[in-house]
Amino acid sequence: MWKYMVKRLLLFVPTLAIASVLVFVVMRVLPGDVARAILVSRETPGVIASENDIRQLREQLGLADSLPVQYLGWVRGLLVGNAGVSLYTRRPVAEIIGERLPVTLHLTVYTVLISVLVSVPLGALAAVKQDRWPDHLVRLSTILGLATPGFWIALLVLLLLVVVFRWVPSPVYYHLWEDPKENLILLAFPALILSWRFSSYQARMVRANLLEVLRQDYIRTAFSKGLADRPIVMRHALRNALLPVLTLIGGELTALMSGTVILENIFNIPGLGDALINAMRQRDYPVVENLLMFYMTFTLTINLVVDLVYAVINPRIRFA
Repeated sequence: MWKYMVKRLLLFVPTLAIASVLVFVVMRVLPGDVARAILVSRETPGVIASENDIRQLREQLGLADSLPVQYLGWVRGLLVGNAGVSLYTRRPVAEIIGERLPVTLHLTVYTVLISVLVSVPLGALAAVKQDRWPDHLVRLSTILGLATPGFWIALLVLLLLVVVFRWVPSPVYYHLWEDPKENLILLAFPALILSWRFSSYQARMVRANLLEVLRQDYIRTAFSKGLADRPIVMRHALRNALLPVLTLIGGELTALMSGTVILENIFNIPGLGDALINAMRQRDYPVVENLLMFYMTFTLTINLVVDLVYAVINPRIRFA
């Protein structure tokens, strides 16, 4: 097990380094000049920024340096905890992430809780009632959840709320510690939309694993001894069937962090996703690069933790 853990830890650093190179290169090969865009946004209509002003601003922002120099300076800043400042607002990027991260985490936690609370009972019910109407209903709902794009559902829900109920997302966001009720109302709809897709993954996984476990010899022996169905399913079969779901839940956390990007912008939620979209529109390199690196670091860290936890609880990996 220790050999496996060491290998996973050693793969973490080069993977993160490659990801940083890809993020930096992609941002630099995109067409357009951020210095020109900044000056044009500052100028009054009809006034064109001069090439001299553009060149001076590029030098001030460090965009006139060679790409290797810019990359090394960016990485050096990350290593010392200096993520730079926004090219537009001149606010530190670390301050922007710290301000918006709790919002995205709240939405992610709500989604995971709803997904787990819904998917495990539905998956177990579908497995116990295999090929009967509860099983067909669960499978149909999960197929729809997997096949329907979340942003499309979000637009339909928002249109329904605006046209029918005259409800629009609040322009003011209330944190959980400020107003729990308003916080729950603001995040309820995007959390429900996201949880439909991810609970569909989990429900199908629970159903498939539980069906496999119910066919095992020790479960058949328990049934043949006359034990009650509920204790067999809940205490023995479901417990073993949920082990692979741990990996799926860990993967969902990473997918949810990126899945909230569009929904935050649709429902006017000031999270990391909303900040990323706004920064990409403005070609704000420091904000985009550091937010993407945050997402990638979070993804790799969660995958690493899930692999290590799975190695601890799974004897086949522990003794390999």
